[in-house]
Amino acid sequence: MFVSNLKARQVQRFFSLVLLDRVRDDIAENKKLSYHLYLALKKALYKPAAFFKGILFPLCESGNCTLKEAAILGSVLTKVSIPVLHSSAAILRLAEMEYTGPNSLFIRILLDKKYALPFKVVDALVMHFARFMNDPRDMPVLWHQSMLVFVQRYKQDLVGEQKDILLEVMKKKYHDGISPEVRREIVHSEARDEMLTERDDDIMMMD
Repeated sequence: MFVSNLKARQVQRFFSLVLLDRVRDDIAENKKLSYHLYLALKKALYKPAAFFKGILFPLCESGNCTLKEAAILGSVLTKVSIPVLHSSAAILRLAEMEYTGPNSLFIRILLDKKYALPFKVVDALVMHFARFMNDPRDMPVLWHQSMLVFVQRYKQDLVGEQKDILLEVMKKKYHDGISPEVRREIVHSEARDEMLTERDDDIMMMD
């Protein structure tokens, strides 16, 4: 009720300066989030732009977001419907951020909503995974899971070159339990540019 009377910029400031700190303090103190604060986060997400800019992005950019915090916030994201444009913008921002494990969790949860994403967002996600091709780190399971969900949901939005890039990434960053499924999804899918070529051929045959 309080934030409903505020302007968008004021709501964002309230979320980042008051609600986010209160939520993090409660989780740190009690190892879980109180029911009332959980409801407050759910209500906050009904103002998605302010939620992402005032809570989710600052949390990810803090560099010290815990997996417990990410899991609780992820639960809120799962339970509330988010307009596709706001989800797309959030995925784009997360994909371009400095990598942390919680980023992968949030990306996976938003991808699992199965929205029709703009190709710009799909392209950004391909580049997100590609930039780890020569990274010396062993990527965590959360990263591999987000890649699997991405190819499961959006494999037909990829062009042939992007499929090749992801297959190369998978070879460099291999996970015994997940990478074979990633490869299967990519190899057995039809690329976006291949489908367009087939459609053009069909049209030419009709002429």
